[in-house]
Amino acid sequence: MVSIGDDKVATSHVDSEPYHSEDGEENVFISEKEGMTADRRDMARMGKRQETRRNFHHITILGFTMVILSTWEAQLATAVYALGNGGTGGLIWGYLIVMIGFGFIVASLAEMASMAPTSGGQYHWVSEFAPRSCQRFLSFIVGWLGILGWGTAAATVTYLAGNQIQGLIILNKASYTPKSWHGTMLIWAILLVCLLFNTFFSRKLPLVEGIIVVLHVAGFFAVMVTLWVMADRAPADTVFKVFTDNMGWGNIQLSVMVGLVGAASCFVGVEAGAHMAEEVRDAAYVVPRAMMWTWVGNGLMGWVMAITFCFCVTDTLAVLITPLGVPFMQVFLNATGSKGGATGLTCLMLIIGIFGCVAVLATASRQLFAFARDKGIPFSNFFAMISPTYEIPLNAIYVTVTLVVILSLINIGSSVAFMQVVSLGVAAMLTTYTISIGCVALKRIRGEPLLPSKFNLGKWGLPINIISLIFIVFIYIFSFFPSAPHPTVESMNWAVLGYGCVILFAVVYYLIRGRHNYLGPVEYVRKGQ
Repeated sequence: MVSIGDDKVATSHVDSEPYHSEDGEENVFISEKEGMTADRRDMARMGKRQETRRNFHHITILGFTMVILSTWEAQLATAVYALGNGGTGGLIWGYLIVMIGFGFIVASLAEMASMAPTSGGQYHWVSEFAPRSCQRFLSFIVGWLGILGWGTAAATVTYLAGNQIQGLIILNKASYTPKSWHGTMLIWAILLVCLLFNTFFSRKLPLVEGIIVVLHVAGFFAVMVTLWVMADRAPADTVFKVFTDNMGWGNIQLSVMVGLVGAASCFVGVEAGAHMAEEVRDAAYVVPRAMMWTWVGNGLMGWVMAITFCFCVTDTLAVLITPLGVPFMQVFLNATGSKGGATGLTCLMLIIGIFGCVAVLATASRQLFAFARDKGIPFSNFFAMISPTYEIPLNAIYVTVTLVVILSLINIGSSVAFMQVVSLGVAAMLTTYTISIGCVALKRIRGEPLLPSKFNLGKWGLPINIISLIFIVFIYIFSFFPSAPHPTVESMNWAVLGYGCVILFAVVYYLIRGRHNYLGPVEYVRKGQ
């Protein structure tokens, strides 16, 4: 059975007091560099050398994962998709369906994160659990899709934060005329902040994210209470029972299903803690529980905020076409009746959003670093280099920032086209989830032994894996749909093009060079045993 409540990783670990793991082995703190003896054993089994510092504890990594997901903030920022496709009823019940579905996904990923606590995440798990005949190729493809997914996630969160800044300028300066290039410059400014906290202040990152998670929780109550006290509220029957097809699909059910992608984007990336595993003490125990608590805590806050938001949307069309460009800001303005009030609530969300960007950049760079360490990309030695001064993958951070800068140029041509990056990231990450969970499910079906886990799903493992796969395939299909029927060239969802190009490039690179250089993490595991 799964147990996520009893946190054995007590403060005593830091004080070097021993405790015994479930298998009877003593687990004591070694150093900030190596973490616990269990961490050393896990790294040795996986054939990896400890290069980064394990400065995240159970509380700080939970804060990191809570902030990186920021579900209630993300739900407000992406509510426009569900309001357009499904209305308030579709937003509320669609979000709940997605949250429940992702619960099975998170549990499946958390179990693998405990079996193999490494920054590689999904591509490493595929390498260890896939059938030997295809493990190298599948792992290689998943590695590339992981880089794509986290790279586009960094671009998405910086864009949303920049969009909020533009909305604030419009709100407080009526003469301002927003330009696309303004948005791109704001993305670059936010990236600069993220770069500073991921380099010069990298050792303070656990503390910073720990402080921000307090703001994340306090901000939730500040926004919710303000809206409930000050806003005009729509009738409950209208909020919960009315489903609308504002985009003209001609079918309410189809419209609601298209709107689910917005809710899914609030949960994609929930495995972020796994990519930071090599910087967490007692990672095999702590990381999976941080993932589960992040899903529960953020998920419930997101659903309560979705209900609150929908009660305050008395005129859906007016919110969707707001001149502020940010629907939730219009709701804040309507609720408080003052620019100052709307500005204050938005600034609260903006601060959380920016530090969410900091965490996303950190995670994306660790994914790139890990894949480069296993020789999965060109110039691997450069990307896998650890700075001796900061003890972080500095080159991987710089390259991730450069990727986001390049993607942000799309916004100059079309903000609509740039927002398709959301669908691209969702599709890429869902693919990595599908393949990794599918590999574990196949081993269970074949009756093959799995690695020891401190988060064991036990007899429920196979049903949970299967439900996860069914749900992922369902969301995956709609991630490639346009937001409205009969799209123009500009409004078409081009995510499938970017997704296909990355897979095509990965396949070609694998055939030409990758199959000669990339052995897959499992080969290092075998050598290390």
